[in-house]
Amino acid sequence: MFLASHYQLQYLSDILKKSPDAIAWIFGSPAFPDIRGFVYFYQLYNGVLLVAEISNLPHSEGSCESRIFGFHIHEGRTCTGNSQDPFADTGMHYNPNNCLHPHHAGDLPPLFGNDGLAFQSVFTNRFSVNQIIGHTVVIHVSPDDFVTQPSGNSGLKIACGQINDCSNR
Repeated sequence: MFLASHYQLQYLSDILKKSPDAIAWIFGSPAFPDIRGFVYFYQLYNGVLLVAEISNLPHSEGSCESRIFGFHIHEGRTCTGNSQDPFADTGMHYNPNNCLHPHHAGDLPPLFGNDGLAFQSVFTNRFSVNQIIGHTVVIHVSPDDFVTQPSGNSGLKIACGQINDCSNR
């Protein structure tokens, strides 16, 4: 079993004390107006640390019915759309290398809801912060199945945020 060393934990603590390189403020669709949160992006030497905290997600009452949500970076550059899909302009998953799903650069692990809250930290080398600034982060109502082409059958887009540069603050 792998246990994090004191130095690894200190390194992570030092990273999280700094301002992120980019941020996406997350807001819910008209059907889910109370969803709020943020996704921070930290550029590290060999990848990007992504930290997400989301509140007011839909949740189930049963102890064996926790909610799992699709979570992706999309190619679109705005969280706008139409009455059928309020985030239609987010487009497809961010996929600059034309990979099959689930190998798109924007494919992320799902968010696990905990009574309406979700927290996730993930490290990836699929993109740099500079490559995703201006794109969007989307939360879907259902989990990604990691099989269905082209986007994992994760259903309705329930929340969105545009990724904004923080490095010039």
